Amino acid sequence: KAGRSRQALRLLRQMQRAEVAPDVVAYSAAISACEKARQPDEALELFAELRQQGLEPDTIAFSAAISACEKGARPDEAEELLGEMLR
Repeated sequence: KAGRSRQALRLLRQMQRAEVAPDVVAYSAAISACEKARQPDEALELFAELRQQGLEPDTIAFSAAISACEKGARPDEAEELLGEMLR
């Protein structure tokens, strides 16, 4: 699973270098891959980056970020994200 998260991150960065702006689907896939590989810090950094790019997180991005919080023992962040998602 860690290999897939590295691959997802590599593809995301390749898109950016090629001046192809990653969309919410690309970010969500990378966030999910990091979450599944038990890399919560990377997943949450990507979630923040998604927002910095002016994109609106979808349910998949929120779900993966919340799960990353759980795996990273960050219950307060998970609760905050859940609240944002439900607004």
